[in-house]
Amino acid sequence: MDGIAEPTPLDRDVLKELIAERASRLFDVRRTDGHIVFDLEADATIPAEYVLLRHFLGEIEPETERRIALYLRAKQSEDGSWPLFEAGAGDLSATVKAYWALKLIGDPEEAPHMARARAWILARGGAAKANVFTRIALALFGHIPWRGVPVIPVEVMLLPRWFPFHLSKVAYWSRTVMVPLLVLCAKKARAANPTGRGLDELFVVPPEKVRQYQVNPTGSLVGEGFLLLDRLLRLVEPFMPRRLRARAIAEAERFVLSHLNGKDGLGAIYPAMANAVMMLKTLGYPDEHPAMATAREAVERLKVERGDQIWFQPCVSPVWDTALSAHALLETGAADDPRLIAMLDWLKDRQILDHQGDWKVRRPHVRPGGWAFQYANPDYPDVDDTAVVAMAMHRQGDPKYQEAIARACEWIVGMQSSNGGWGAFEPENEHFYLNAIPFADHGALLDPPTVDVTARCIGLLAQVDRARYARPIARALAWVKSQQEPDGSWFGRWGANHIYGTWSVLVALRAAGVDLAEPWVQRAVQWLKAQQREDGGWGEGLETYEPGRRGYAIESTASQTAWALLALMSAGEFDTPEVKRGIRWLERAPKEPDTPRWVERLYTGTGFPRVFYLKYHGYAAFFPLWAVARYRALERSNAREVEWGM
Repeated sequence: MDGIAEPTPLDRDVLKELIAERASRLFDVRRTDGHIVFDLEADATIPAEYVLLRHFLGEIEPETERRIALYLRAKQSEDGSWPLFEAGAGDLSATVKAYWALKLIGDPEEAPHMARARAWILARGGAAKANVFTRIALALFGHIPWRGVPVIPVEVMLLPRWFPFHLSKVAYWSRTVMVPLLVLCAKKARAANPTGRGLDELFVVPPEKVRQYQVNPTGSLVGEGFLLLDRLLRLVEPFMPRRLRARAIAEAERFVLSHLNGKDGLGAIYPAMANAVMMLKTLGYPDEHPAMATAREAVERLKVERGDQIWFQPCVSPVWDTALSAHALLETGAADDPRLIAMLDWLKDRQILDHQGDWKVRRPHVRPGGWAFQYANPDYPDVDDTAVVAMAMHRQGDPKYQEAIARACEWIVGMQSSNGGWGAFEPENEHFYLNAIPFADHGALLDPPTVDVTARCIGLLAQVDRARYARPIARALAWVKSQQEPDGSWFGRWGANHIYGTWSVLVALRAAGVDLAEPWVQRAVQWLKAQQREDGGWGEGLETYEPGRRGYAIESTASQTAWALLALMSAGEFDTPEVKRGIRWLERAPKEPDTPRWVERLYTGTGFPRVFYLKYHGYAAFFPLWAVARYRALERSNAREVEWGM
């Protein structure tokens, strides 16, 4: 940032008014029971898949489809493709699904937007080159032969835990999505497809003549071995004993029913919910059966109606949004505000204390104590959410939260992996050879420890009782240091990208007792300062997850500017030109007049790098407020040090 003038002095009254106004608007979006939830938006695939689901079932809702079509057309890029995030490059699988949904809805093939999409798809090899999940959908509708889908026999449901492949060895999201798919593939399920519309025009070579559908996702020798195994399984599968297959299907059915999770749905994520509905339909469950009715209700609860458009969320984020909003509001001085206490009380009531989820496979003796990301997901509490919730409760300070905090810390310590890090939902989920199976072309089969989640756990344990939790903190710090990039930053697994990862680490270090003058810390600080843009903000595109795109940014964003500022202030950089310029940027950046949000068009959330991204609509509300409020709080304090773990 050399050559940029020193920022003009910040007006304390302006900051005070900004904080008060934004905090008031954030309180105003609370629901009647006290919690806060913002929209969570992905890409065109989720609403497109909803259309495919309804047509699989043989149901057409013209008005809903008309409104979904408005959303899909609005998200199409000028070149005809659909991207995975705002202003991103086109994605083949997303474009195939969006085109397909619009065709089922009734958009004519010759319409200009359809012609552009079709030309874009064909120029990239056609629908045969789409990812595994898209090809499974195509097979369900009979648009490609079943040999276009990797073979994962449903009999894997019966494998012992010691076997190289077992459901406990993949991430929860993979498990809940995969199990109903195993049944659909075993049954060679067929969509009702009431319109009868096909997709032959999206194939360069007729689907039945495509010779090679499966790919080696890693390019490794292990991947070549899995391709050979896929071919062998394809030969063997027709001869699987019927009783064995029936037993395996029954076990998959039992898993889905036991994890159905009421109106919040299987895994509380859309792909698993939709697959569960299709599985139940294929197994002959009538619409009036309680399991089918519940599964379908869960899907419908993800619907979002905005203006004349309809789209579907991949899941909902009430615990995450409420907890992070609480942190921002605590920073404004609202610790004793009854509205904030109501938010924390709502969170307290949702702690999972009496149910061991799937994580118990590797931690059978650990007591539960976590929170889910969604309204309810007891089989899959989230380590990250748990740390953030417990830190907010601890900061507020009311003794009524002590037991909740203690149980959260106990569970988090129990969930630490042997390498010192934490995954999001499971410990020891590091069976990396499984990323080479043809089914795993999305590269997100596993839930290994990540720096961002680990840093949040460090922050919680250090904030609550650094001496008591000294050993897990030390192990985690050693692992985090080992993951630092050569330039001083950290990779962001759950947010974009190195700004997110570096923020996650730096905000936890002072509470953990780390000397902020140590070279490894200062390398991170200097890297973060160097990323500041000429306008005073920070930005980092989701393109940076792609090889060779490091450092790419389109524009500064409110959420990423806030992360950078929170990180620098926690690292002792409060009274620096970089921080003052960043606060000035947030002060001057446009804000939505009737919501607590700063204007932010770009996505800054990550579902699965290079595959699936998220726009947390709340990020542009609570993170900028948090950063500005922290600056003002430090300015008014004597120590000017951040004492919290986040």
